[in-house]
Amino acid sequence: MTLAEKKHSLIAELSAIRDPQHRFAHVIAKGCNRPPLNPDYKVDEFKVEGCLASLWFVPVYMNGKCHFQSDSDSAIVRGVAGLICEFYSGSSPAEILAANTSFLQDVGVNQHLTQNRKNGLGRLEEKIKEFTRSHIPPETVGIS
Repeated sequence: MTLAEKKHSLIAELSAIRDPQHRFAHVIAKGCNRPPLNPDYKVDEFKVEGCLASLWFVPVYMNGKCHFQSDSDSAIVRGVAGLICEFYSGSSPAEILAANTSFLQDVGVNQHLTQNRKNGLGRLEEKIKEFTRSHIPPETVGIS
């Protein structure tokens, strides 16, 4: 599934939940149902700075695709970070870098986040983009 298709599907899923509080609770519940990150990855090397909650991020590049996992000691951060990682996982670096990721705003998830959580999750997206840029195949650099 392309990122555009994932975005459309995610917006449809979350928009079907009319009440903004229930929508946000749904995102948190999905995060709580995700498998926890292997404790070996809950170390400083994988910690995302900029959030009061502990947030760990593990990127992997395999067979031309990026894959991401995250975990947090905060249910809210765990849910939203899991949603972000799930959204990008399985996509090529070029597709990730070209993506417009405003879906969290489009469905009203961002409005429930404190500024600190927005900053931490923004840092997560920066780390995804940094990792992705480091895995652009050399033959595609400079092509638009």
